Amino acid sequence: MEKILVTGGAGFIGSNFVRFLLEKNPGTKIVNLDKLTYAGNLENLRDVEKNKNYSFIKGDICDAAVVKKAMNGAGAVINFAAESHVDRSIYDPASFIKTDMFGAYVLLEEARRQEVKKFVQVSTDEVYGSTESGMFSEESPLNPSNPYSASKAGADRLAYSFYKTYGLPVIITRSSNNFGPFQFPEKMIPLFITNLLQGKKVPLYGDGKNVRDWLFVEDNCRAIELCLKKGKSGEAYNIGGGNEKTNIELTKIILKELGMGEDMIDFVADRPGHDRRYALDFSKVQELGYSPVKNFGQKIMETISWYKENRNWWKPLIEKAKLQEAKAA
Repeated sequence: MEKILVTGGAGFIGSNFVRFLLEKNPGTKIVNLDKLTYAGNLENLRDVEKNKNYSFIKGDICDAAVVKKAMNGAGAVINFAAESHVDRSIYDPASFIKTDMFGAYVLLEEARRQEVKKFVQVSTDEVYGSTESGMFSEESPLNPSNPYSASKAGADRLAYSFYKTYGLPVIITRSSNNFGPFQFPEKMIPLFITNLLQGKKVPLYGDGKNVRDWLFVEDNCRAIELCLKKGKSGEAYNIGGGNEKTNIELTKIILKELGMGEDMIDFVADRPGHDRRYALDFSKVQELGYSPVKNFGQKIMETISWYKENRNWWKPLIEKAKLQEAKAA
């Protein structure tokens, strides 16, 4: 039986990927290593915790001893573990540099020692920075604009260096903005949905004309699995959804689905270093057999319904985040 180490598997994309892998590959043994920070939540995987092929280890990817134990016998490593919220990176860049870069180094070094057969570093489209027109290919220069994207770009290039220097079979995925069930309510879509469900206005940065390509999380999971199985070592693969929307367009879609008007929009001062537009050319991963099959309109409706039906999941998270912010202040 193949063993795969998934780091950050209690987070949003990681938990969806663990569930996806268990359903599609019932013969695969999955070890989930997660530090369980504010965004890591074992409730995300309550439905699979008793699966005989799934096990969980609480630990930090920066801890070499924990990583060695978790990785023992793994044929593949998929690194989702990261600090990932841009706003938090602006006020606390140190934790992003530590987890995203040093943590990736610890994983890569242990994977090299254990001669892991495949290492997938999960990156982001934000490493490319912003573009007013055209699309980023995997050959586009990296030009990150904030501490979060800079930390991911650093891990991205560190992973590649382990391929070039040591021959570690590394693959890098760079996806556009994900959305779907189990996303921590600090990112735009779940934040806006949960705010509105509580009768609160939604904070929209600047003029609302920043553009993002939205990718349903299950599409990303399928693409990452394809890269794991068919991707070429040393290569990067963009993963897009083909759903470019301005933030104001997206906001209006959410408002309409919830039967609310534009008076619920609170335009706030733009954040520092806010990239104007992300856009990916993902034809390379399509050559592996990927295509984003999910309909955006249908999936945003399903996502809204999920948050409506799972208040007991997100309400405690919001309260916990408030308490942590109060302590930090």
